[in-house]
Parts: sequence; C-alpha cells; structure tokens
Amino acid sequence: MNLEGLKKEFSDLKSLNPKTPGAWPWLAKILAFIVMFVAVVAGGAVLLWQDQWETLNKVKEEEGQLKETFLSKKRQAINLDLIKKQLTETQESFGALLKQLPSKSEMDALLTDINQAGLGRGLQFELFRPAGETMNGAFAEQPITIRVTGNYDDIGKFASDIAMLPRIVTLNDISITPVGGGLSMDAIAKTFRYLDDTEVAAQKKAAKPAGAK
Repeated sequence: MNLEGLKKEFSDLKSLNPKTPGAWPWLAKILAFIVMFVAVVAGGAVLLWQDQWETLNKVKEEEGQLKETFLSKKRQAINLDLIKKQLTETQESFGALLKQLPSKSEMDALLTDINQAGLGRGLQFELFRPAGETMNGAFAEQPITIRVTGNYDDIGKFASDIAMLPRIVTLNDISITPVGGGLSMDAIAKTFRYLDDTEVAAQKKAAKPAGAK
C-alpha cells in the first residue's frame, strides 16, 4: 500500500460510525481489536496483581520494621556489655567503701583510734561524748561531740590524721576559738558502720506497715 492509500485509510478512520462496527474497514477492525485486547489484558493484570501488590507493600513495610527492631536489639546488646562493666565497677567500688566501714564489734576500737589521734598530737580532750546511733538504711551513723585544745599546727594535724584513718570518720560543725595561749576546737566527729543481717532484718520489719505480712 502506497502513501496515498494509507492517507485514505486514516481519513476513513475519522469518519467511522461507532454504531455500525461491522461496516468498518479491516484496518479499523484490527486496530479496535488490538485496543480492546490491550485493555482487557491490562484490566485483568490489575485485578490479578492487586492483591500481590498489596502483599508486596506489606512485606516491604514489615521488612523495614524488622530492620529497625534488629538495629534496636543490636544497640541494646552493645550497651549491655557496657552496663555489665559499669555494674561490676560499681559493685567493686561499693565493696571497697564497705570495707572502710567498721562492724559493730569494731566501733569501740575506732573510738579509741580517734582519741589516740588527738593525744598523739599533744591535744587535750576537754570533751569526748559519743551519742546514740542513727539508723540510715543499711548503715548506722554515730556522732561524737569533741572539744580539744592545743596549738594551731597540732589541731590541723589532728584533723588530717582523722581523714587518714582506715575507717570513714568525718569532722562536722567545726568551731575554733582562742583560749589562753592556744586554740579550742569544737566539732562533731561522725563515724559510720554497716548493719549486720539481724539489724537489717529488724529495720525492714520496723519499716513495714502495721498488719502487713
């Protein structure tokens, strides 16, 4: 078919009557068939593949969630080792501090050490009065009211000796006043000890509300 023939065929297509497809030329029928075939195939593909597309999108969404969960678990696993290390270090530090607290049987020796620290520096004890213990969780705190007299250097060295004791002793509420040719220091020395199992159990029992088992 020459160019003139093609032009005539396409010109005839413009004047087709959609109500009488049987009278269409063969080229128009073939094109119409191809268009309907493509439309049917495309429509069928959409209907058949729609569920698969939805499933695919759902799987992709689940994949993203699983990746995020995996990364979260991985970060937790990495942090877990760090947390375990920090817990071990904390327990070791707590154990070291606990060793610096005397037991009930060692308290008398500690009071003697405080007294000897002052006498060893040539200080005169005007007052050395231990007060009752105050329970504080797993520990007991005992304040000791002291008053010593001596020169400036000896009082300073006494305070340093208290800080260097193997057991924890703190000096609080310090007041220094001139007395005669020297100084007088008033302070409250606080010592601490850990409670034994029996005392801890008694503390817990006392803390329970009345009637609680």
